[in-house]
Amino acid sequence: MVKIRLRRVGAKKAPFYHIVVADSRVARDGKIIEQVGTYDPMTEPGTIVLDKEKVEKWIKNGAQPTDTVKALIKKAK
Repeated sequence: MVKIRLRRVGAKKAPFYHIVVADSRVARDGKIIEQVGTYDPMTEPGTIVLDKEKVEKWIKNGAQPTDTVKALIKKAK
């Protein structure tokens, strides 16, 4: 199953996330299919950058966003 989820790339105590499309069986920071955005929770308010066209395409093709990513997509609109 393909999921749209967060991939952590920030330093210790300074999280930064890439919003990626990946197989659900792969590790959190493992191999990805495509990067569709970023999320920086350290700014006030958190900065969300999304390629909405790519996200819509992946959801149409059956990718399931995680609960956190669903909330971020809703916030970004």
